[in-house]
Amino acid sequence: MTSGKFFKYFLRTAAFLVTGLAAQSCGIYSFSGTSIQPDVHSITVNFIENRALLVNPELSNLLTEELIDKYRKLTSLEILDEGGDLEVGGEIVGYDVRPTAVTADEVAAQNRLTITVKMYYVNNKHPEENFEQKSFTAYEDYDSTQSLDAVQSTLCQNIVEIIVEDIFNSTVANW
Repeated sequence: MTSGKFFKYFLRTAAFLVTGLAAQSCGIYSFSGTSIQPDVHSITVNFIENRALLVNPELSNLLTEELIDKYRKLTSLEILDEGGDLEVGGEIVGYDVRPTAVTADEVAAQNRLTITVKMYYVNNKHPEENFEQKSFTAYEDYDSTQSLDAVQSTLCQNIVEIIVEDIFNSTVANW
């Protein structure tokens, strides 16, 4: 590498590092993709109740725990039972199974499990970021030769991962 190329490489690398450190040090952006204000230190994740007509008894706990886990892993926020700078919660309002593909014999070839939750988000330090009753929906398809009981656990886990990612992005990633 010639000295001119090395100097350009060095300048680019230094500029990238300085920009990254400046963005990290201001506390508004982190490399995990969050945009949490520097004066926000804690979050309360309230239990997500199941109010769907068709109830999966494990879903509320799964969704609540996965959401807590997401904040714990990807932010430096302290998780509090109550009184957090941020507060998130909601309810499961939909848990539906419907056919999505029909064969020539008018028999369902595939079914779709859809889960819908309505969430609220309160930022006690920056109330302009609050939202109420925002819906998040995700689904998974499965072959109709399988019973819902046989595939429900895997489907719910996959759907919850998508919903939790969407909730996380809407609350602290501002996407």
